[in-house]
Amino acid sequence: MSALEAVLRRTSWSKVTDEAPTHEQLLPLVEAAGRVADHSSLRPWRLIELRGDDRLALGAAIAEATGDDKPSSKPLRASLLIAVVASYRRSEKVPRWEQEAVASGVAHMLSLLLDEAGWGVIWRTGGYTRSDAVARAHGLTQDEALLGWLYVGGKPAGKDAGRRKPVDAAGLLTRMPSSAGELPGEPGDEKAAGEGAVRSKKADKKARKAAKKAERDAKKARKAANKARKDAKREQRERG
Repeated sequence: MSALEAVLRRTSWSKVTDEAPTHEQLLPLVEAAGRVADHSSLRPWRLIELRGDDRLALGAAIAEATGDDKPSSKPLRASLLIAVVASYRRSEKVPRWEQEAVASGVAHMLSLLLDEAGWGVIWRTGGYTRSDAVARAHGLTQDEALLGWLYVGGKPAGKDAGRRKPVDAAGLLTRMPSSAGELPGEPGDEKAAGEGAVRSKKADKKARKAAKKAERDAKKARKAANKARKDAKREQRERG
């Protein structure tokens, strides 16, 4: 299967079976996911496996964060949760938001690899993701932030994860704003785009005319300078 086919086939599985990849099975996938673009190769991320009672501890932390009396049962929806952690590094070149983008890229890449390996995956978050209680449960430091969890399990037999709506690639892939301040190819605005193109052509034509005029003026100036030098030399000879 090509990378394109694997990406187009990927979807989120909200319900999975109790099966899950082992630690040893995860290692090569994590190694591959770590190949994402990473400015200065900081590796500003790490992953945490939550299995068994780890999920109960997370449920208790979520309850503490949300003020509920009972532990949350959400972490029990899959037998394996993979916490995605942004581990910020000190860098003058790479800001925190860019380091967080790297961690997000690793999470998405890992979800693709897990899906291709036959596992059902969904990336879950929540308002409590950045809470102190949940951070303590994961053993995060002050220079770390939780981006959510990949819930991983088996894909239920005979069930479909559901179809995703197709992406409007033509509407989302556009060009830089034109000199007229418009976005050529903007969805649902063909008339404006056409008018912008006409104005752009007129502007280009004016620019070419101005360039030709400047070239003619420069040529005249060079001729006048040459004539002045010749006249000065002739006067000097006559005075000689």
